[in-house]
Amino acid sequence: MAEFSQKRGRQRDEVLGSTVDFLLANARLVLGVGGAAVLGIATLAVKRLIDRATSPRDEDDAKGDTTCLEESWKELTLLKTTPRLQPRTPPAALSQPASLPAPLPSAPEGPSDTEPQPLPQPSSPAPLCLTFQEKLLAFERDHVTIPEAHVALAKQLAGDIALELQAYLRNKFPELPFGALVPGGPLYDGLQGGAASRVRLLVPLVLEVGLWGLVPGVDTVARDPRCWAVRRTQLEFRPRGSSPWDRFLVGGYLSSRVLLELLRKALASSVNWPAIGGLLGCLIRPSVASEELLLDVQHERLELTVAVLLAVTGADAEDRLLLAWPLEGLAGNLWLQDLYPAEAARLRALDERDAGTRRRLLRLLCGVCRGHPALGRLDRRHLTQVVLRLGEEEVDWAEAALGERFLQALESLIDSLERASLPCHFNPGVNLLSGLREEEIDDIGFALYSGLQAPECLL
Repeated sequence: MAEFSQKRGRQRDEVLGSTVDFLLANARLVLGVGGAAVLGIATLAVKRLIDRATSPRDEDDAKGDTTCLEESWKELTLLKTTPRLQPRTPPAALSQPASLPAPLPSAPEGPSDTEPQPLPQPSSPAPLCLTFQEKLLAFERDHVTIPEAHVALAKQLAGDIALELQAYLRNKFPELPFGALVPGGPLYDGLQGGAASRVRLLVPLVLEVGLWGLVPGVDTVARDPRCWAVRRTQLEFRPRGSSPWDRFLVGGYLSSRVLLELLRKALASSVNWPAIGGLLGCLIRPSVASEELLLDVQHERLELTVAVLLAVTGADAEDRLLLAWPLEGLAGNLWLQDLYPAEAARLRALDERDAGTRRRLLRLLCGVCRGHPALGRLDRRHLTQVVLRLGEEEVDWAEAALGERFLQALESLIDSLERASLPCHFNPGVNLLSGLREEEIDDIGFALYSGLQAPECLL
């Protein structure tokens, strides 16, 4: 009987073994190597359970229970640690169609394993490190250069306002001989940067030849080298009242303060700016907060400030340009000498001589200082003196050296601040830093020194 049981067990083992071999052989094709390994381990475990259930227990089997249990835990551990491989698509002869679950609408379908994987795209090249010269030119292009359309529109508006204001003055003050109103300034001389935001409008006074003379400001009680006094002469032959400008005399001198107040009241209350603005397609309002005579112009494409400047020209052989400026103290009735035309002409002549970039340097300096909290105290007058001083030197003023000239201008400014002295190029007796407090000079000097160490931070 025992022999029959053993024989029957061997037959059963052979049948199970053949079945397992068949399953494993086909599983290798269907599931791949990894799937066949997992299925083989699971089948082996089931086979051992059947053997233990159908075979008679003897002492050797009892002794091997512990070993089999340990091997089963090892196999379970192997199942847990075996990485799950993605099943490969079976060959067409062995595969069976199966319905796949529809993908979620929110999750995009990814490529299957059978589709060719896209080649990795080459990474974009790292941005090149720009030199300071290149960064400076980029700053000029993005923040300094003004579109030609804006320049043309600003000039057109300024010219139209000049014609309207001239007609008004002739009707309002027919007895006062005003000359032709001439718009000008940095925008017209290629020195304006950033925006077409400001235009000068000169209102010249036509003075009689031989009745007026100029006295230097240092020779007056004000002792101001920036100014000049316009004195009435020939009173013994042409008494007071012979000139229409005699009504504005104060102590025998033509008073800039009295003329300023006259024109200020006229611009604020007598001119019909809404009608003029409607005719020109913009909004014009006189500025009441400024001591200067300013007109704020708002157009749909730009905002413009027109500075109305009463001027005296041709009063002496040197043809000085004097402006009625809101001065304080004893200089209140004097006229401020305007050196801008001479400075602009000199820069233009120097650039034309060697095709230089002095005017571009001035625009860059103005653009850098305009938006800086500390350097904003430096206006065009200060920066023009620095460029003029450097511009007279015989150095390379080509575009390739613009960055070097920019740094040289910063060094020159720092040197002037250390000495608290920045003399005017055409009037060395005037120190343009005299109007700044010591704390302001320290703030400007610190900002310039920091900018000289890392000039890119100023752009």
